[in-house]
Amino acid sequence: MLYWLTALSDGGDFFNLFRYITFRAGGAFLTALVFGFVFGRPLINVLRRKQGKGQPIRDDGPEAHLSKAGTPTMGGLLIVGALLTTTLLWARLDNSFVWLVLFVTLSFALIGFADDYAKVSKQNTKGVPGKLRLALGIAIAVIAAFWAEWSHPVDLQNQLALPVFKNALINLGYFYVPFVVVVIVGAANAVNLTDGLDGLAIMPVMIAATTLGIIAYAVGRIDFTEYLDVHYVPGTGELLIFTAALFGAGLGFLWYNAPPAAVFMGDTGSLALGGALGAIAVATKHELVLAVVGGLFVVEALSVIIQVLYFKRTGRRVFLMAPIHHHYEKKGWAEPTIVIRFWIISLILAMIGLATLKVR
Repeated sequence: MLYWLTALSDGGDFFNLFRYITFRAGGAFLTALVFGFVFGRPLINVLRRKQGKGQPIRDDGPEAHLSKAGTPTMGGLLIVGALLTTTLLWARLDNSFVWLVLFVTLSFALIGFADDYAKVSKQNTKGVPGKLRLALGIAIAVIAAFWAEWSHPVDLQNQLALPVFKNALINLGYFYVPFVVVVIVGAANAVNLTDGLDGLAIMPVMIAATTLGIIAYAVGRIDFTEYLDVHYVPGTGELLIFTAALFGAGLGFLWYNAPPAAVFMGDTGSLALGGALGAIAVATKHELVLAVVGGLFVVEALSVIIQVLYFKRTGRRVFLMAPIHHHYEKKGWAEPTIVIRFWIISLILAMIGLATLKVR
């Protein structure tokens, strides 16, 4: 919205700053951060009054989690609210990719909100049936796939770009839509599985989003793509606004989610943020890089898949408890130790993913 202030510029005044994505990204970060600080405490107070007993705690989970009973959930409303407000304020609203990512984010947030509401109102951990959640997620991802295909240049439509290999593309054809579904729905559910300890999911999401934001800015500039030998996707640079807002919103939320958490993001936040990461990766043609940058989420999801399949086959467990962060809890690791070490791993993976921009 503020981009249109450039119409008042003569080319050398303050209004000209709004032409620059980097300037607006900085404004988006600060706006989202202030939004979190201003509305965080009032939202938590409202959630605590409305929810009463707060998020239900699993009886079969780590014993330390029982002390968290009464903590309100749906804190993702703070993040999503900051993202929506800030992106609409600072991004160019004629950009298709911005609306694509907002659509996926808000749609998955609605699924998560319905799930959180069902859990709180019924005071059980089941929520919305898993098959219904999956079906809705697939429907959203299918729409996003066609939206992305329409927004990409003709020579990149239905194509899978390979990192490291220069100018390598694989034409997925009819498999493109199912592939996008796997990326977006997989990312949403992987982040959801990671959100099991105070502060565990939000920092890796912020790290991954920042990395994808840098990639989006790079592939959206033809001079950068020529230097880096990556595929040029015009318009993706505006997604840096969204990722900067996500980082600011994440910091604002982490202020209240740091151990001991005053609020949980719930599925409202985790599904929305995971879906957003998947959508940005699809928009920038860096779906495979997301698997590296978000490697922590991949490991968390795989630990659940391995645990379930192995248990069904043998009746035994690979991990003491899945997802894998609970395995380390069962081994006696302190919660802050797990959280901080997983943050470090996320940062390392992000650096590796970022390096793929130049390693060709």
